[in-house]
Amino acid sequence: MSLRSELSRRFGDAFAALGLDRSYGEVVVSQRPDLAQYQVNGALAAAKSAGRPPREIAEAVVERVAGDDVAELSVAGPGFINITVADETLARHVAALADEVGSARSEPSRRILIDYGGPNISKALHAGHLRSAIIGDALKRLFRVLGHDVVGDIHLGDWGMPIGQLIVALELRRPDLPYFDPEYTGPYPDEPPVDIDELSELYPWIVRRCRDDAELADRARRATLELQRGREGYVALWRHFLTVSLAAQRRDFDALGIDFDLWYGESTVRDRLEPMVERLVAAGVAVESEGALIVEVAEPDDAKEVPPLLLTRSDGSYLYTTTDLATVELRAEEGYDVVLYVVDHRQSLHLEQVFRAARKAGIAPPDMVLEHVAFGTLNGPDGRPFKTREGGVLLLSDLIALVEDAARRRLEDADLAQDYPEEERERIAHQVGIAALKFGDLANHRLSSYVFDLDRFTSFEGKTGPYLQYGAVRMKSILRKAEERELRPGPILAPEVDRERALMLTLVELPDVLARAAELRAPNHVADLAYRLAGDFNRFYEACHVLREEDPKRQASWLGLVETTLRSTTLLLDLLGIEVPERM
Repeated sequence: MSLRSELSRRFGDAFAALGLDRSYGEVVVSQRPDLAQYQVNGALAAAKSAGRPPREIAEAVVERVAGDDVAELSVAGPGFINITVADETLARHVAALADEVGSARSEPSRRILIDYGGPNISKALHAGHLRSAIIGDALKRLFRVLGHDVVGDIHLGDWGMPIGQLIVALELRRPDLPYFDPEYTGPYPDEPPVDIDELSELYPWIVRRCRDDAELADRARRATLELQRGREGYVALWRHFLTVSLAAQRRDFDALGIDFDLWYGESTVRDRLEPMVERLVAAGVAVESEGALIVEVAEPDDAKEVPPLLLTRSDGSYLYTTTDLATVELRAEEGYDVVLYVVDHRQSLHLEQVFRAARKAGIAPPDMVLEHVAFGTLNGPDGRPFKTREGGVLLLSDLIALVEDAARRRLEDADLAQDYPEEERERIAHQVGIAALKFGDLANHRLSSYVFDLDRFTSFEGKTGPYLQYGAVRMKSILRKAEERELRPGPILAPEVDRERALMLTLVELPDVLARAAELRAPNHVADLAYRLAGDFNRFYEACHVLREEDPKRQASWLGLVETTLRSTTLLLDLLGIEVPERM
C-alpha cells in the first residue's frame, strides 16, 4: 500500500468511527508544503451532514489517528488537517517502492484493448498520425505495469471508400493492368504495381478529382461496392495496396519505438458485415431511410442533435460506421472488458453514434466499457495543424529526421558523446530526438492542442525529454563511479537533510500517480512526476555529496536513494516510450 493510501485508510477509519463516510478521510499532497506534507480536507464537507462544526470534527479525527508513524498532526483554519509523517516511515516506504508500484494495481485485472494509430492504408504516415500512436502506446505501457491484460490494435482504414477511389485512380493512370479486366481469370501478378510514394501521390489527386467530378465520385463508390462484394481483381489490388502500405508504416512506427499486438483493420470484419446488417434489420434496430439503412441513436435528454448512424448507403455499400460497429462486435466476442479508442477529438460524434448503436443492438454487453480517449492537434507556429514550410503535409519520417538532426546538433553544442564510436553517437542522437518528440507531446494533457517547438523540445534544459534523459544518465554515472570504488547501495535511512526528504516525498508519489494517470487516461501525470523527480534529485545531489560522504552507512543510504530514483525515473520514461542511453 502506498504511503498516501495507507494514510487515507487510517483517516477514513477515523471518520467512519465518528459515524461519517470514510471517503472524507482522503489524504492529498499539501498545497502548503511549508506547513505540512499532506492534508485532509474532508471535515469541511462532512460538517453539513454531521451538523457539527468542521473544526470540531477535524480535532476528533486527529485524536483517533495519532501514532508513532505520524510526526505531527494539526488542525488549521476552519478544519483542515495538516500531516507530517515520521522520517522513519518515509524511509520505509521509499525502501519498499518496488512493491509500492505493485500496490497501485487494480483488482481484479481487466482485459483491455487499446485502439490507437489508426492510419489509412495507401499513404505514408504524416505528422497527424503522431499523437494517437504515442498516447495509445503510453496508455498500453501504463495499464500493463498496473497488471492488466492489455492488447494494442492499430485498426487500419483499409476497406472503405478510399480504396475504391484508389482503384479508380490507378485505372485512370494504367488501364492496361489486368486487375480492371472483368474477363481476366488470373493469376494476378505477385509484385505490387505501385509503391508507397505513388500511392501517397495518387490518393490526394483522386480525392480532388472526385470532389469536382460527380460522375467520377459515383464510379469510385461502385468500385468500393464491387471490392466489398469480392471482385477478384479489386481484391488482388487491395492486397497489394495493403502490403505496400504496411511495409512503409511499420518502418515509421519502428523508428518511433511503437508496436502493435494486432494489425487488424476494417477488412478484418468484412465477413461479419452482411450477417450483422441482416440481424439488425430483422430486429428492427436498423430501418430504411431514403434507400439507405440507418440506426436511430438519439436520446430524449440529448443537449444537441445526434444524427442517426448510417449503416449502409442506398447502393448497399458499407461505410466505416458499419465496420466500426462490426469491430465492436468482434471485440465483445473476444472478451474485452474495456476498449479505449485513442482517436482525434474531431471523431467524437462518430464514436458516440457507434457506441450508442452497439448498446441499442445488444452488440456490446452492458458491462463492456467503450470509451473515446480524445486528443487535440499537433500545431505549427501559426496555431494550425503542423505542415511543411511549403504548406504540405509533413511526413512522419521527415519529422523524425528533423528531431534527430536537432538532437545531433544539441549533443555537439553540449560536447556530449563526441568521443564515442559513430554508431553509438547515432543511437544516442536517435534516442534523444525521439525523447524530445514524445515528451514534447505527452507533457501536455491529451485534450490540449500544442505547438511543435523544435528548439524547446530538444533542449537539455527545462521540462523536456532530453533533460530527463540527461538526469538519468547522471544517476547511472554516479552508480558506476561508486561501483569502481567498491561502494554499494545499502538500506535507506531516515532523511536528515531537507532536500533528501523532499526527494523521498516525491518518490513515494509514484504508485498514486500511476493509478491516477490510468484512471484519467492521462500520461501527462507520468511526465510531470518524471520532471519533478529529476528536479528534486538535482537539488538533493547538490546538497548531499554522495561520493564524498564520510559516514559509510549514510553514504550507502544515499546510494540506495540514487538507485531507487534511477529505477523510478527509468520506469516513468519507459511508460512514455522513452529510452535512457547508457551514457552521454
